[in-house]
Amino acid sequence: MGIGIRPLGQPGDLGWVVLAHGELYASEYDWDGDFEALVARIVADYANGRDPEREDAWIAELDGRRVGCVFCVSAPDEEGTAVLRTLLVHPDARGFGLGGRLVDTCLAYAERVGYSRMRLWTNDILTAARHLYLARGFRLTAEEAHRSFGADLVGQTYVKEF
Repeated sequence: MGIGIRPLGQPGDLGWVVLAHGELYASEYDWDGDFEALVARIVADYANGRDPEREDAWIAELDGRRVGCVFCVSAPDEEGTAVLRTLLVHPDARGFGLGGRLVDTCLAYAERVGYSRMRLWTNDILTAARHLYLARGFRLTAEEAHRSFGADLVGQTYVKEF
């Protein structure tokens, strides 16, 4: 079984990120199309304005099939801060450690290119992702209840200093 992580950049990668998020979060959490639209904006912003010296993204593959992703982008108006975005591991690939490897790849890149911290925003129902973040030294810095994507959620911000 071939498992690996490669830089995002093959034809179809960007569209797959949007599609996978839309389908997976609708199936697992009953989130509506607003979430897919948010991911589409994140992906479009990356594709149209990526700083190749400070931003990158990766695709996880299992037997040549896309099964995961993560993005590292610069935080606007926060000097020295990277933002981890769009972490996803498809259910078919869970249990192989790909989520942790994607987060580790993102963290190593951010530190290598000179960021002093990484921030991310998630929702408290995403418990597997939260465990990955906490295990890597992220700390919860803010929580706020909100209604988004057709659901009542608790948004969380995590930060890790390098």
